[in-house]
Amino acid sequence: MADEKRPYQKKRRAELEEETRRRITESAVELHGTLGPARTSMSAVAENAGVRRSTLYRHFPDEAALFEACSSHWRAANPPPDPRTWAAIADADQRLRVALGELYADYRRTEPMRSNLLRDEATHTITARLMRGWHEYLAAARDVLMDGRTDRGRPRARIQAAIGHALAFATWRSLAIEQDLDDNDAAELMCRLVAAAAAGSGQRSSQARRRAPTTTAK
Repeated sequence: MADEKRPYQKKRRAELEEETRRRITESAVELHGTLGPARTSMSAVAENAGVRRSTLYRHFPDEAALFEACSSHWRAANPPPDPRTWAAIADADQRLRVALGELYADYRRTEPMRSNLLRDEATHTITARLMRGWHEYLAAARDVLMDGRTDRGRPRARIQAAIGHALAFATWRSLAIEQDLDDNDAAELMCRLVAAAAAGSGQRSSQARRRAPTTTAK
């Protein structure tokens, strides 16, 4: 009979350990979203999760391990829009409009956490390291939104900069939170910025051609 109970006990013990690990991870996510990563101590996580510090360290030996688990858990629950779906839209301006609409809706939903991450990135080493993946995501999204735009040289750089600015969380936060625009108006304003960059590039090219000296056949 004892031999029959042993597999059940091991399974139950593993389930309890997994539940404890999940509770600690969710506690860290909650504190990162309210206080921010840089202001969240291991002791605060343990207290919020209702476990001893020794229990926390058994699951997560250091702050980096806990933050990695917290980040993975939060990303799984809050996946950003997939730029690959935007790539199927042939018209570059329409692609940008759809992308900003989806991204700004995501920013609205995740604003507390992203604000804390943006604030702490500059001063907190672990946050800065974990944010590299987010910056890579934005760079890939910018590349998708640049596809099909034929400008070259400095004109292309200006358009790319405008799109990168439009994609930034800080841009959305300034327009939507600080200036109180709704997401549609914020997205439309950024679409106009990109359109102005593209139009300005064309105008400068035309002006340069008009100013260029002409040669006459001898």
